[in-house]
Amino acid sequence: TQLFLGISCRFIAKPCAINLGIQDSGPHRAQPNAILEKVFTSITKSPDGKRLEGLSKQLDWDVRKIQRWFRHRRNQDKPTTLTKFCESMWRFTFYLSIFFYGIRFLWTAPWFWDTRQCWYNYPFQPLTSRLYYYYILELAFYWSLMFSQFTDIKRKDFLIMFVHHLATIGLITFSYMNNMVRVGTLVLCLHDASDFLLEAAKLANYAKYQRLCDAFFMLFGVVFIVTRLGIYPFWILNTTLFESWELIGPYPSWWLFNGLLVTLQVLHVIWSYLIIRTASKALVRGKVSKDDRSDVESSSEEEDVTSNSTKGIFSTSSNGSNRLNGHVAGGQWTGE
Repeated sequence: TQLFLGISCRFIAKPCAINLGIQDSGPHRAQPNAILEKVFTSITKSPDGKRLEGLSKQLDWDVRKIQRWFRHRRNQDKPTTLTKFCESMWRFTFYLSIFFYGIRFLWTAPWFWDTRQCWYNYPFQPLTSRLYYYYILELAFYWSLMFSQFTDIKRKDFLIMFVHHLATIGLITFSYMNNMVRVGTLVLCLHDASDFLLEAAKLANYAKYQRLCDAFFMLFGVVFIVTRLGIYPFWILNTTLFESWELIGPYPSWWLFNGLLVTLQVLHVIWSYLIIRTASKALVRGKVSKDDRSDVESSSEEEDVTSNSTKGIFSTSSNGSNRLNGHVAGGQWTGE
């Protein structure tokens, strides 16, 4: 997946971004200052009030000016819009490709139309090459998300996404080892159905196509809620909790397997709440404007200085153009 990321960024995403006018420029850079830089790198990136007062006396700077310097310095390490566009582009490509691969594969699978087929002759069910590659690709992708989460921007939903990645990797690995791949393919395909729409919204927002961004986001929200709060519990959980119990009985791993699936459902509810709240604000304001998950700090003072600071998944900068952060998973809801 990392090789695919590098190739797609260099030969596909970056040329597209340049053609769309996305520049490789980051947030406003902090004014060079050796004392503050030493504090930032060696002591703290977010000084408390007492330290701010001490620095103010030492430098003869206003406290708010020092706070602004630290905000700029923290933002300075954040990736550029071009970098985030490239990341969203490769995620969009993967999600879209794997979703259509899954749909094409499952369309002819009997368990796609009758979930009881997931448990007939279990565990003696053949593992075809197409099913094997489907599983391996998904597992590799989520492992890459797990590792990259520690090197990417740390966001407010870090813990939620970490739990999600753990549960997803656990489910994929566990279902493969126990030959529960039939129901596993249903779970994977269902989760991929909405993720590419969120990435499409991010791409549109980076390119400053606000109406297209809002349309994709609203479509994403509808698909997410329908699949995660409707189809998932009444189709997936129904077959794993009840049909499997009826057809093969309470097998030893039944509790663990369903515990992981229920954990995912809890996360679905949390993300759906965040999506609905963001969509509600969008309806009131006329556009998708801000989410609680912030990856670049900003203030009213900073907005007068720089127009490329971002606040959350969708935010409006001082020149009226919208920005988007590097994930989400999810954001907050992506990442799956």
